[in-house]
Amino acid sequence: MALAIEDYALISDCYTGALVGKDGSIDWLCMPRYDSASMFGALLGSKDHGSWLLAPSHEEATSTRSYDGDTLILVTHWTTPDGEVEVTDLMPHGDKRADLVRRVRGIRGSVEMHEEVRIRFTYGEAVPWVRKQSGDKPRALLAVAGPDAVVLRGPELTATDHSHEATFTVGEGETVDLSLTWHASHKSPPEPPEVDAAIEHTRAWWTDWAARCNETGEYRDEIVRSLLLLRALTHHQTGGIVAAATTSLPESFGGSRNWDYRYVWLRDASLTISVLLSHGYHAAVEHWRGWMLRAVAGDPADVQIMYGLAGERDLSERELTSLPGYQDASPVRVGNDAALQFQADVIGEVMISLHEARVAGVKETKFSWGLQRALIGFLEQKWEQPDQGIWEIRGEARHFTHSRAMVWAAFDRAARAVREFGLDGPAERWEKLRDRVRATIEERGFDAERNSYTQYFGTSEVDASLLQLSQIGYCAADDPRMLGTVAAIESDLLRDGLPLRYRTEAGVDGLPPGEHPFLACAFWLVEQYARSGRVGDARTLMKRLLGFANDVGMLSEEYDVDSGRQAGNTPQALTHLTLVRAAEAITRASASA
Repeated sequence: MALAIEDYALISDCYTGALVGKDGSIDWLCMPRYDSASMFGALLGSKDHGSWLLAPSHEEATSTRSYDGDTLILVTHWTTPDGEVEVTDLMPHGDKRADLVRRVRGIRGSVEMHEEVRIRFTYGEAVPWVRKQSGDKPRALLAVAGPDAVVLRGPELTATDHSHEATFTVGEGETVDLSLTWHASHKSPPEPPEVDAAIEHTRAWWTDWAARCNETGEYRDEIVRSLLLLRALTHHQTGGIVAAATTSLPESFGGSRNWDYRYVWLRDASLTISVLLSHGYHAAVEHWRGWMLRAVAGDPADVQIMYGLAGERDLSERELTSLPGYQDASPVRVGNDAALQFQADVIGEVMISLHEARVAGVKETKFSWGLQRALIGFLEQKWEQPDQGIWEIRGEARHFTHSRAMVWAAFDRAARAVREFGLDGPAERWEKLRDRVRATIEERGFDAERNSYTQYFGTSEVDASLLQLSQIGYCAADDPRMLGTVAAIESDLLRDGLPLRYRTEAGVDGLPPGEHPFLACAFWLVEQYARSGRVGDARTLMKRLLGFANDVGMLSEEYDVDSGRQAGNTPQALTHLTLVRAAEAITRASASA
């Protein structure tokens, strides 16, 4: 059985990532990209669905772990009655290969290590043909199935019931290196990685990237760790930013709300770009903007709300039978049919992030502004239609108030691009549309009896996404209507002090009810508290939320307050980017107090 979600740590080369458990087992790895099929899939099943264990043999071994400074290099310190060892796990950056390296270093005494490998390509469906590479040093094992192949190097492995195992001893001052390299099966296996150089270069690259962050406040460590995780989720070549490293980790344990998040949502990527921009990473904007130009190219009427890492459009959803699911939560899904939904808010988030880029001095190109004009033209035709909203409702399309507010923001930023930056476009027409959208929201999306904005037109239900209205400038954080909305959210949606996205019992999403508090919404609430003068409440909630992070600072999508466990896909980009925003809001509010 897979470990608790919070017991895993991400290592990454900015192309893909692996989840390493506290027990020393890599239980999730897809190569060469995040959205490739898994070769280690024990996270969504058992070790027989693919895993790579490396840990002391002794039953009384204990461990602590941390990242190596501001990097994605994981260091696990093992202590046994016989001695101590340190295991360094990393995916080398910049070598243009798909490598994973594990180095064991003896610190004290003599420690027997156990290695156990089960390679299962294609989400656990394909047991590979395995053979030893004769004469290779270090010893090598080649595993092949269909288009995929990996070469595994290190201590000599012995075949045992569809797995391969090794036992070796590491003494004080000794080092043993293990590596795994993926390659296309029709090509020859690559040469072994230069482990010393790979560790040194990867450490330097991550450290240099983190050092560019302009954050020095009280939440500096949490902000930098979140930014590092966001960078890890950004494809180094294409610029696409996946929403999470995993698929089908359940929002409700044992339930069916299990989705594939290994794709690029325009919304989440735009919000990620905004926080990277606010911390000095201007190059990230141009990289992602280039990705968007390629992905969205063509008829604006065909724009999708999400794409593959290289801009792929076909993300057809299917359910796998080869993986039983995380602790038997089924189904396991690959692909995401929400890609074809109309979500009216998405263009608003894109326009907000690109407006912030202009304010920061990032220059528009001929093509980038042309794309934005095309998206606004599409929105002019579609904005009055009901949509599936930010939460990708699989029930009836509605006129979601959050979506209309983001439409307001899209027209607002488009008009301001003309007025403030001299770009070409019909500013007056966009301003009239902006004002018309606002009038519609105030007339149909506000409940005067509750003094609150509503989840969608015609209901009295509320939605935590309404917390973004003050973030985007639709209204001030201390506007009476915003404060009334916060009061309604606190009344209806707080569970043990943490906000749900909405009341699933209301049936709006077409799915069985039940989920846990949504961490991004909780960080939105922190930001709202801070910006409306409730700094004490903001600090109290922030402290609690940061306590939900695991031992290496990772957070997933949701939190189960009853069992004290993280839930949903991990690490979640939306969670970490809202953490950064919340920390910034507290810092600003404290400075002005």
